[in-house]
Amino acid sequence: MQNSEKDISAIIEEGCKFEGNLSFNGVARIAGIVNGSIFSNDTVIVSEGAIINADVNANVILISGTVKGNIKASSRVEIIKPARFEGTITTPSLIVEEGVIFHGTTKMRDQEN
Repeated sequence: MQNSEKDISAIIEEGCKFEGNLSFNGVARIAGIVNGSIFSNDTVIVSEGAIINADVNANVILISGTVKGNIKASSRVEIIKPARFEGTITTPSLIVEEGVIFHGTTKMRDQEN
């Protein structure tokens, strides 16, 4: 195993469409379309081009694609250009890059809560 890169345990590639509840142990990268809910005990990466209509719950959430839904992250959320987000984010740490389209609300909370 390489230490230089975090191991991705699951990938939903571009061209794939999933409807329902996704649950991952470890890092998950999503590049396709997901409708429903997403859970990971680690990191969820929403790649550029992905379309997510789902509630997302994870430790760390990185968004470069389009997300509509409610997000809860126990550590942090990063929204990176050219992302589009619509919904509510609950997290102790939020980073929104310049150029991101953000329609929503944020609820900041302490990490221990």
